[in-house]
Amino acid sequence: MSNIDFFVLSSILITIAVYGAIKNRQNQNLKSYILGDKSVKWSTIGLSVMATQASAITFLSTPGQGFKEGMSFIQIYLGLPLALIVVSAFFIPIYYKSKVFTAYQYLEERFDYKVRALTSFFFLLQRGFQCGITIYAPSIILTTILGWEMTPTVLFVGLLVIIYTVIGGSKAVSHTHKYQMILILSGLVIVFFYLISYINEYLSFEESFSLIKIFDKNNAINFSTDINEKYTIWSGLLGGFFLSLSYFGTDQSQVSRYINAKNIEESRIGLIFNAILKIPLQFFILLIGTLLFVFYSLFQPPMNFNDNLVSFQKEKNYELYEITKEKTETLFDEKKLLITDNIVNQSSEIIKKNSEIDILRKNFEDDAIKNGFDYEKAESDFIFLHFILNYLPVGLIGIIIALILSAAMSSTSAEISALSAITTIDIYKRFFAKDENPEKDVFVSKIFNLGWGIIAILFSLFFAQEENLIESINIVASLLYGNVLAIFLVAFFLKKIKSNNIFYAAIISQILVFILFNIFENKISYLWFNFIGTFLTSSISVLFYLINRKS
Repeated sequence: MSNIDFFVLSSILITIAVYGAIKNRQNQNLKSYILGDKSVKWSTIGLSVMATQASAITFLSTPGQGFKEGMSFIQIYLGLPLALIVVSAFFIPIYYKSKVFTAYQYLEERFDYKVRALTSFFFLLQRGFQCGITIYAPSIILTTILGWEMTPTVLFVGLLVIIYTVIGGSKAVSHTHKYQMILILSGLVIVFFYLISYINEYLSFEESFSLIKIFDKNNAINFSTDINEKYTIWSGLLGGFFLSLSYFGTDQSQVSRYINAKNIEESRIGLIFNAILKIPLQFFILLIGTLLFVFYSLFQPPMNFNDNLVSFQKEKNYELYEITKEKTETLFDEKKLLITDNIVNQSSEIIKKNSEIDILRKNFEDDAIKNGFDYEKAESDFIFLHFILNYLPVGLIGIIIALILSAAMSSTSAEISALSAITTIDIYKRFFAKDENPEKDVFVSKIFNLGWGIIAILFSLFFAQEENLIESINIVASLLYGNVLAIFLVAFFLKKIKSNNIFYAAIISQILVFILFNIFENKISYLWFNFIGTFLTSSISVLFYLINRKS
């Protein structure tokens, strides 16, 4: 990366961090620090909600998903619009009426402190895990493009986020999210047009989609009833609905975004804004991934998109490196000729050549791992990055890298802020400092912000991930979210269910979900566990209630 790109990158990131710190540095009490004085407008809420979700993982892993598996991943979001309507209709009014700082405060009002503590624990477990990953993901980028060691890279990314999150609180997070999201959306559009311009040197837009269709990457809708299929319209509508309902309705990183609003109407409009734009945005990112597949069918891809693996093999097994390089380049030229000559009538030959290339690349990768290469991250997570670094002009590279890192900062800041809020309100204020001392409370909350930031950094330093990161996040969430959602649904709609009923039901259900996932991991798509967890917790709590009533 050039000095110009590095300057652009550094300037954007430092400006965002400084803006967030200065904009809202004066926080007199917890209401101001955690809720932002309830002054945030719907437009800021909408963009902030989107930015909270749009981590670096989204822009590293999702295009990789599109490249490897096509558009099928979009189905995970099919249940999202309905979920946001439900949250707007039922969850938001309840939170506003209860005048809570966190979602879990309401649970003590409805049940008791132990249900609140249990649900807070589930959140801290899941979100603490994710927070570490969202710092780890962009650190891989900087180590790749700058040659930095992992430790200083993680510290650089983590400390930038900690600065404005600790100083500015929730309001700072929301305001920085607004500009980060604008930057992110602009960057994606730029990348899209550059991709199209390169591809159009050889193929028209229509011909590009013919190639996508040949490799079955236009698979946005899958009507299969096989529960082993990861992404289908049924798992998306049902499992995706429960995943989204739990995420937006009970996860503090999201709840804190919309309870910052001036009123219920602003919250609802902000969420509906998200409901309208989320699927098109994810579709667009996946489309970029499928177009990257087209691009690397016309422009010679590396033997592996992880440059470190290629360098490792070049040193450890140079003979295999040369053989693989020669054979893949020959096969690629043959495949490219078939594509540009008559793409429709030569589809079987194109698929055959592509399969031969894939086998050579897989053997190359397997040999590297066998020789001791530490493959920390899936190859698919480097594809988008490879295009940016090798095919975008100087200056623009810095902007797009800043896009990805801004995404990391936006999601990480929201997660740290949420973790701090839960620790402050649901643990510290509930069990250790019930008296009112505004200055001390804000100070303690800042300490928790700092503490969770440090924990996330430490977690990132020791984190090793072999699977696609976006899937890993969703798998962990799917195992925990269903249980949490059920607790809230029971609280809202089953008024006769008592504290002990739901408390022990939640514990038993969570254990059962972990057991079932361990048994059926390769037989049931992880999305279904959102429904399974919700169903088990709700059903067991009702069963306990009926047993207690009879006794």
